[in-house]
Amino acid sequence: MDFNRPVSGLVTPRFGGIATFMRLPHVPLEEAKDIDIGIVGIPWDGGTTNRPGPRHAPRQMRDMSAMVRPMHQTTKVRPYDLANVADLGDCPVNPANVEDALKRVETYFKKLVGMGIRPLSGGGDHLCSLPVLRAVGEKAPVGMIHFDAHTDLYDSYFGGFKYTHGTPFRRAIEEGVLDPKRTIQIGLRGSMYDNDDFEYGEKMGVRLVRIEEAMEKGPKAIMAEARKIVGDGPTYVSFDIDMLDPVYAPGTGTPEVGGFTTFQAQQMLRELRGLNIVGADVVEVSPPFDPSGITAHAGVTMMFEILCSMAEDVARRRKA
Repeated sequence: MDFNRPVSGLVTPRFGGIATFMRLPHVPLEEAKDIDIGIVGIPWDGGTTNRPGPRHAPRQMRDMSAMVRPMHQTTKVRPYDLANVADLGDCPVNPANVEDALKRVETYFKKLVGMGIRPLSGGGDHLCSLPVLRAVGEKAPVGMIHFDAHTDLYDSYFGGFKYTHGTPFRRAIEEGVLDPKRTIQIGLRGSMYDNDDFEYGEKMGVRLVRIEEAMEKGPKAIMAEARKIVGDGPTYVSFDIDMLDPVYAPGTGTPEVGGFTTFQAQQMLRELRGLNIVGADVVEVSPPFDPSGITAHAGVTMMFEILCSMAEDVARRRKA
């Protein structure tokens, strides 16, 4: 099959050309034909409650993704041999209105999913996951493997405001697009306002894995449990960059010390192989807090790890 290929750094230097995710062709959604996986930027952070900036992530992530070569160094997976992947550009947003922005993102991703494309999005704050889940979970709720320092299961902020980057998965469970009993959250830590989010998650059946347990058991054991929880059903993967210790990812809105190393994160993401990943995101990269781009580099590296497993699943189901 004639799949899209990244521009080779051996032909055009990686510092040259127009920046796209992984140096792939830019294909607008309206022109996306026979695309298996669409990488999409969500330049929006209207749900941020403290340090803003993730709206700028897609541009910096595209730039830093030029560092990602086409073959995985450990698994030897070449995702672009297995699936047709393209940079679909940025979805529409509204920086002036939260509800309208959520509707625009939801409409875009429902069209994308309706075309048979699996979304892999980058950038934006974690509220961006909600409209994407509304798209991938429209017909039936999906499971989720969620890497984060925070549960994002709070009910509201600032006097009852329901839509912030601390509330997306509570809303997704309430709306029936996320199955809490097929959801696991890994790496939870940091000081808290109260215990409401943990109590809600436990009541609904979400598996909450605090950093202490994750470190004690190790990546393989935690991911073995994660795989058992989500099973063979449709699964969403959400990776908040603040699951990494801030020494590895300082450019994020809510950094929490005592997190994972980048290598530990890679070890866990490699255990996604064989799962039915219907969509994924890497969120909360905030370039204003890390002009060096090291956080964005970590983000697109994690995106590539996820992409490899998604591409393998696409190829496996194509043959079935």
